[in-house]
Amino acid sequence: MGALTVQLIRPKRHGDARGWFVETYNRDTFAGLGIDVTFVQDNHSLSAPAFTLRGLHFQTPPRALDKLVRCVRGRIFDVAVDLRRGSPTYGRWVGAELSAENGHQLFVPVGFAHGFLTLEPDVEVVYKCSDTYAPAHDGGIAWDSAGIDWPLPAGTTPELSPKDGRQPTLAAFDSPFSYAGRPLVPLA
Repeated sequence: MGALTVQLIRPKRHGDARGWFVETYNRDTFAGLGIDVTFVQDNHSLSAPAFTLRGLHFQTPPRALDKLVRCVRGRIFDVAVDLRRGSPTYGRWVGAELSAENGHQLFVPVGFAHGFLTLEPDVEVVYKCSDTYAPAHDGGIAWDSAGIDWPLPAGTTPELSPKDGRQPTLAAFDSPFSYAGRPLVPLA
């Protein structure tokens, strides 16, 4: 657990006059990128208001999970925060814009908190998970406690769920995740 790091995936689109086709997941292709994960659950969310913030979420061991996230309608700013004890990049974050237009995906491995901010109304996000939802292992940290530069307009407060509005801060979080040798690197 914890040997993988966050990766931005840019699947190739094959287009013609009819539109385009893209392979969003292929086990062998992902294994070639070092992502040898078995996904067992797919999730799909709709966020109606712009500037809805979902996160920062994770599941704790032994039900910790990896995620492969993509935006299929609209645009999001997607982030991952390193929560691995002993990591030289503990508490640091990376983020990328994912959109229906660019087709990019973010792989978020075990040991990272994940969250996203919608950048327009009526955004849909789908993601694959390497374990099923386990409420007893559901965890999170406060969206505003990791120094993330969220692209919010001045004076705007994000739409939050009641649960996300009361998560502990990163400073108060006692991480159950351990570091296994791959620090967080900037997304290319």
